[in-house]
This record gives sequence, structure tokens and C-alpha cells, in this order.
Amino acid sequence: MPDTDEEELISALRAGDERAFAELVDRYHASMVRVACTFVPSRAVAEEVVQDTWLGVLRGLGRFEGRSSLKTWIFRILVNRARTTGAREPRSVRLDTGDGDRDAAAGPDGFSPTGTWREPPVVWSDEIEDRLAAPETAARIREVVDELPESQRQVVTLRDVEGLSSSEVCDLLGISEGNQRVLLHRARTRVRSALEEDVKRWEK
Repeated sequence: MPDTDEEELISALRAGDERAFAELVDRYHASMVRVACTFVPSRAVAEEVVQDTWLGVLRGLGRFEGRSSLKTWIFRILVNRARTTGAREPRSVRLDTGDGDRDAAAGPDGFSPTGTWREPPVVWSDEIEDRLAAPETAARIREVVDELPESQRQVVTLRDVEGLSSSEVCDLLGISEGNQRVLLHRARTRVRSALEEDVKRWEK
């Protein structure tokens, strides 16, 4: 359910308050572009998708019933438009780079029937955590994420970059909780492995 601040924002938007809309754009535009980029071939196309989404938000605001957060509702419109656009202008498919063993370690067999880890993920070392704060590491993470298979890229962006819950991501992407969990684990494993390899190079 929307919180009090969000309810006030929605009321202002419905009243045609331009400052409220500007606040909404400031709050979510950059995030929306990042998410759209996981569906479409270029940032330019992603920007077009986001602009189209804002138009959809303005036209559909009167139908927003508050069953989800405003952010989730906006992202649902975005994902629908991005998928439609992505189907017309598909991203190039990345060739397999020989990481089959790494993916296998992060596959469905990594989970028990109850959905818990058979073997918990490796704990991040303090050195890696320290390096995560560095701008060059943030750029490296973005690079690795952009190279992930589409489904993994979408899930990790929504979960770890935009902070959506697992249930929200499942709803937005139309996937099961188990599938979401596997995709997220595979994505995080690839990112973690890339960073660990970078750390080893830095230590030499």
C-alpha cells in the first residue's frame, strides 16, 4: 500500500501539479532508463521507452488503484513497453564464453526442495567490499551486468540496483519465485567472480 508521502504525491499528480510530476521524474527517471536498457539494444532506445512510459503514467494515473506502490506500478508500465520495443529491436545475443561450469554451480541444483541454499554463497571478503566503494569498481560491475544473459541482467538490476523485492520482480517479469532466485544467484555469482578475478590481478 502507498505510504502517506506517496498518497500526497499521487493526489498532487492527479490535481495536475507540475512540480509533483517533476519530483516523480527526478525520483525515478534514471532508474527507469537503467531497467529499460536491460530490454532494448541501446540507451537511446531506452530513453524513448522511458518517455513513452511517462506518457502512459500521465494517461493512466486516474486508473491507479494503489494495490501496489507507485514505483511498482510505474515499472510495470515500463517493463511492458520495454518488452514490446525490445521484441522489435532485439539486443545482440552474447556468445557463450565458456562459463558453463560457473553457471552450473549456480543452477537449480544449488537449492534444496524448500528453496534454501544447499551450499551458501561464498562470503565477500573485506577487501572486495572495500573495493566496491571505488568508482572504477562500480563501472566494472555495470560492465559485467551488461554482459549477463538478458533474464539475469533484468533480475539483478531490479533487485540489487533498484531495490525491488523478490515478489515485485516476479510480478513485473512474470516469473516464479524459484526462477527469480536462480537467476539472481547466477547473476550475483558472475559479478562476484569477475570482481574476485580483478582483485587477484590487483594483488599481483
